[in-house]
Amino acid sequence: MRMKGYYFITDSSLSRSGIVSDTKAALRAGVKIVQYREKSASSRQMYQEAKKLRKVCARVTFLVNDRIDIALSVGADGVHIGQSDLALSIARKLLGKKKIIGVTVHNVKEALAAQAQGADYLAVAPIFATSTKKDAGKPAGIKLLARIKQKVAIPVVAIGGINLAHADKVVQAGADAFCAISEVVTKSDVKAEIKKFQRYFD
Repeated sequence: MRMKGYYFITDSSLSRSGIVSDTKAALRAGVKIVQYREKSASSRQMYQEAKKLRKVCARVTFLVNDRIDIALSVGADGVHIGQSDLALSIARKLLGKKKIIGVTVHNVKEALAAQAQGADYLAVAPIFATSTKKDAGKPAGIKLLARIKQKVAIPVVAIGGINLAHADKVVQAGADAFCAISEVVTKSDVKAEIKKFQRYFD
């Protein structure tokens, strides 16, 4: 799959304007991939939110974090799973061959295993220290990102603690895309903030 540019992930706990407003702003900024991530809502609320976002994201890739049931119920393009979520082989069995499955990895071994099992892309996380995800673990760093990029043939997304001060280093290390959640959704103009990051891929 082709993946280039800013990778947008929703975060209702940090958002100033709400996740639907944030997503619309991200699309106006030229974002081509959106991941719905929600850790504290009920399944019913998640379904309703994901259904709304699926309509908003009709022309871009729309993924759901963790929840394969929600992804299937709203017709999402795929899911993003972590190391402690349902195994990739089971996710693929449930979703079918045509859906996208992204996997978060923290080292080369996990990256190679995910690629071998049929992941469509990898998210290396966290690159730097982050407070956005409480169970993110120790920072992976730029060197690991570069090493994983050299070892795999699928797209690699960098996530965690990225800001404008070192976004260029992340791209130089080989990231096909990156996400900087708190640097964007906590600001008053989400579109303008994403544009600042998008220029690294222009």
